[in-house]
Formats: sequence, C-alpha cells, structure tokens
Amino acid sequence: MEPRVPKYYLLKNIIIEKIDNEEFTSGQPIPSERELMEIYQVSRITVRKAIDELVNEGYLYKIQGKGTYVKEECGGSDLISITSCTEDVIRLGMTPSKKIMVFELKKADAKRAKVLELTKDDNVYQLGRILYADQEPLNYTVTYLPEKLFPELDRYSFDHESLYSTIQEKYGVKITKARRTMEAVLARDDIAEYLDIEEGSPIILFRCVTSGIVNGKEIPIEYFKCYYRTDKFKFYIDQVRA
Repeated sequence: MEPRVPKYYLLKNIIIEKIDNEEFTSGQPIPSERELMEIYQVSRITVRKAIDELVNEGYLYKIQGKGTYVKEECGGSDLISITSCTEDVIRLGMTPSKKIMVFELKKADAKRAKVLELTKDDNVYQLGRILYADQEPLNYTVTYLPEKLFPELDRYSFDHESLYSTIQEKYGVKITKARRTMEAVLARDDIAEYLDIEEGSPIILFRCVTSGIVNGKEIPIEYFKCYYRTDKFKFYIDQVRA
C-alpha cells in the first residue's frame, strides 16, 4: 500500500473495485474484519473506518451479529403504485413473513381522529407488524383503522392474512388512492430492536393516509407509519418526459 495515502482510503477503494468487478457480490457478506486485517496487513481501526465509510456511501450494510454485506443495486418499491409491502417482497423474489407486535382496539387520539375524519368517541384498531424478507427484518409498520368501518377486524390473523385483501374482500372497501410523505429519521430504541439495527441508524419513515370507497363515497380508511431499513430496500419513481 502507498504510505502517503491513508490506508483506510486504499482499503476502501480495493473493496469498491471488488464490488464493481463482482468479486464481492450483492447480498453476500464480505470478509470479516479479522480476515481483512490479515489479507491487507492493516489495523482493526483502518478496517472499521473503511467499512463505516462504505456503509455511509451505500456500498455495504451491516447485520448485527452476522457481518457486513454488499448492498443490492437493483430492486425496490415503486412510490407511485399502491401495493402492499408483502407484494413488494414477493415481486423481488423473496419470501415474506410477518410478526405482530401489537393489535388492540383503542380510542382515536386527536391526530388519528383528524386524519381519519373520526370523532373523539370513535375507536381505531392499532396494528403493529414487522415484515421480514427471507427471514431478515425489512420494515416495521403501525397501522390505524376505524372500528366503525372494519368491525371485528381483530378476528383475522394478520401475521398470515393480507390486510389489503381482507379490507377489499371481507369488508367490500375498494382502495382508491394514498397520500404519502417520506423523511429520513434515526431509529430509536424500539424501532432499532424490531429492525435488528443499531440505535441511531438512518431509516426511512413513511406516513400515509389511504382512501377507499365506502357506501359509494371516498373517505380515509387507513393511516400508517412505516419504518424501512435503508440498507435492505430502495424506492424508485418511473418518470416519463411529456
């Protein structure tokens, strides 16, 4: 290695070159810290600095207790289409699974009542689920649905059943549109635990109000917050020049 160039910088470029040449392939782990130390005769500090910069620049991602992996170049979710998270995972050729963290009936707070056009006396179902893709946590979603639109919703098992299919097939509600906002946030303690990432890691937070046709009228039917791991998933918008 050139002594006048920082060793971490040289190691970083070596790893990038191996990724570009597909010696380190997408979705696969790179050599461990100890292996990199031995191969390139550098210190642990040098290895960690190179890896940390590559994680920040989007080349790599870490899985706690497992190692460092090459981030996928392709794949993701269309921000224009209304699809369920489960449909996105299947479309990418992975196996989805879910784990329910909370499912309860509660009074609508002021914020939920406002966005769902409810009164202070109305109840909402709160459904919190972790979505896994090939057994790796992908996102955590907290969904609020009006009880008066979906009575006895808690008799369905949404760790196996599709929420959107149930809404449409069992309750006869046609989903029509959704308004989403997206922002970058840092994972707090419970979200970091659910997503199996370090606290303070950058994640993407979606907030969404979904509308549907109920008794011939379009009204808000769902509000959710969804926290996505940025190292495992990407979003895209297809644009067409007029």
